[in-house]
Amino acid sequence: MESLERKRKSNKRTGLLICLFAYVTAGIMVWLVYDAISIFHPLFIVITLDILATLVIFLFSLMFNNSSLYDPYWSIVPPIVMLFWVFNEQTLGALTLMQILILSTVIFWSLRLTLNWLTRWRGIKDEDWRYISFRFKYQEQYWIVSLAGIHLFPTLIVFFGCLSVFPALVLHEGTMGLMEWIAIAVLIAGVMIETIADLQLRRFNREKSKSDFQDGGLWKYSRHPNYFGEVLFWVGLFLFSTGMEDFYWWILPGPVFMILMFYTISIPMIDRRMLRRRTGYRDYIKRTSAMIPMPPKKHTEPSFTMMK
Repeated sequence: MESLERKRKSNKRTGLLICLFAYVTAGIMVWLVYDAISIFHPLFIVITLDILATLVIFLFSLMFNNSSLYDPYWSIVPPIVMLFWVFNEQTLGALTLMQILILSTVIFWSLRLTLNWLTRWRGIKDEDWRYISFRFKYQEQYWIVSLAGIHLFPTLIVFFGCLSVFPALVLHEGTMGLMEWIAIAVLIAGVMIETIADLQLRRFNREKSKSDFQDGGLWKYSRHPNYFGEVLFWVGLFLFSTGMEDFYWWILPGPVFMILMFYTISIPMIDRRMLRRRTGYRDYIKRTSAMIPMPPKKHTEPSFTMMK
């Protein structure tokens, strides 16, 4: 047993070193290419380097046969992108209160989400169950699907999410108004809800429970409160740019794509899996909101839970 535990720790250590090397390599490639495109608009610079870094991570995923090497990209990239946009235009001493609030909240969100991934990932042989299902479904075409759907698609979603706060970070002048204070409240609420939901789920997985799945705490009111918190986070970023005098239409795709992705892809995939694996989950679906927390519906059918 002790030998098995040592082997697990060794596998995780090796996986993390490989992952670190992949991201350092991606960073070096971005740095080498940056000089050649630095004369262009910051938005063009970011999307170009973003795709380049994603392709580098994809090559490592292909090399080590594990698409989960991409997973931390979602949380690592946004603060880097926003810090670049801000400091490409000004110095540290010129930061406004709004910029400080946005950047500090985004950095906290990034650190927490990345740490959450670090505690869950077991190493280079551990791949997300969704990617494994894609392997069985697409077989010979899997790596094409991985490139398009697991790597490039989330990169573009995150880019549009970051794009929605670009006007507030770079073009905003003056003090914070009512909308900006509402935005920071939504942003912080999203991070806190996601944090609490993840902590409740982690505690549930550690402790023995009569229920076959987490349906207490925030999970009593939403089947996916962690996703709700994540969506609130991105909507909060978007709201910062809506308080400006000029409205920029290209800030809209960010929150819209985020909401559509969770409602049409992420939630249905998890719900289908839980229906196959967890007794009583069908009744849980009937009484519990998919994402937005709401009072549970009254139970009309008997529900049975499997004892662990």
